[in-house]
Amino acid sequence: MTGAAVAAAVALFLAGCANTASTGGSSSSSGKVNIPAITSVETPAGAVLPAGDGKATCPAGLTIGYVGAETGPNAQLGINIYNGVQLAIDQHNKANTGCQVAFKKFDTEGDPNKATGPVTQAVNEKDIIGVIGLPFSGESKATGNIFEQQGLVHITPSATNPDLTKNGWTTFFRGLGNDAVQGPAAAKFLTGKLQAKKVYLVQDDSDYGIGLATTTSQALGDALVGTDKVTTGQKDFSAVVSKIINAKPDAVYYSGYYAEGAPFDQQLVNKGYTGTFVGPDGVKDDQFIKLAGDASNNAFFTCPCIPGELIPSFESAYKTLASAEPGTYSIEGYDAATVLLSGIDQGKTTRADLKSFVTSYDKDGLSKHYKWDSTGELQAPTVYGYKVENGKIVPIGTIG
Repeated sequence: MTGAAVAAAVALFLAGCANTASTGGSSSSSGKVNIPAITSVETPAGAVLPAGDGKATCPAGLTIGYVGAETGPNAQLGINIYNGVQLAIDQHNKANTGCQVAFKKFDTEGDPNKATGPVTQAVNEKDIIGVIGLPFSGESKATGNIFEQQGLVHITPSATNPDLTKNGWTTFFRGLGNDAVQGPAAAKFLTGKLQAKKVYLVQDDSDYGIGLATTTSQALGDALVGTDKVTTGQKDFSAVVSKIINAKPDAVYYSGYYAEGAPFDQQLVNKGYTGTFVGPDGVKDDQFIKLAGDASNNAFFTCPCIPGELIPSFESAYKTLASAEPGTYSIEGYDAATVLLSGIDQGKTTRADLKSFVTSYDKDGLSKHYKWDSTGELQAPTVYGYKVENGKIVPIGTIG
């Protein structure tokens, strides 16, 4: 399964425009920014796929778990992941009649305060020998010790706070670049491709939002003209909107999730802001467009995730399963499950053996090369840029 080389489409997007309306807004000198979408991505010719060679045999009752949001304000990010996991397991089981792996989901609602219960339940079910999750950094931080105590390997396709791999955990593996990678890439994207001279940064109060805001603001340097904070569940952003309007930035970078990012962008635009709105992976979801409405037309995104919708075979199979296009982290969930399935196919059917297998893993997946250092970080991760165009999120290529 291979893709073509990255090619530019003739699709132009107008962003970062400025005005000096009496209601405020941005006063950019950068003019219109035209960044074409891409229509394909490269995938490794030798990528490991869930089906394997179709000859695997394994004991009955082995289970891979998903622990993460199925419900809650940012649930779609979790749904994207477990659909990818489900697709991988379905493809594996169809090809390997002698090795049928079960799949069980545990809902955390994406809430660190609620995550310990589902994680405890999962680690106590002895048939579960590997887990995909948790999706969010806060809940990952709250539960990492539980996995460690039970020796249960887990691969997160989306939790990006850099400090998660500084806890000495041997069971935690990150299936993407962290925010020490995404933050500088986002800053370079803002001041480079988007030509923003003045950037205002707003963060939420999650571990994810705080960590990403720190690395992004440090990389922005003198381009950063203001910062502010919002809280999870906040609905009224009028105070921070007023500060932004007065500061007249070319771009606003929101470090948080779409549940708050969407109404925040909508209120910005409604108050006359005409600059660019940029959000990270936690904002990059179709739910952002649904919640923000037409205001989302000013939005770009940064994400250490590959556009899985540009891999035809994956896109087609995922759409058949989920009746939707692949979302943010769908393919990372698919690849993470493939790593665990590959270990099971090679006879690693205990928690200890599967953890050891992941520790020494060194192979291509569809989205990237998977090889972890001693802390559980991937080597040489890539960050992509995305934009809203005609009511959809489309990729614009690598940004770091």
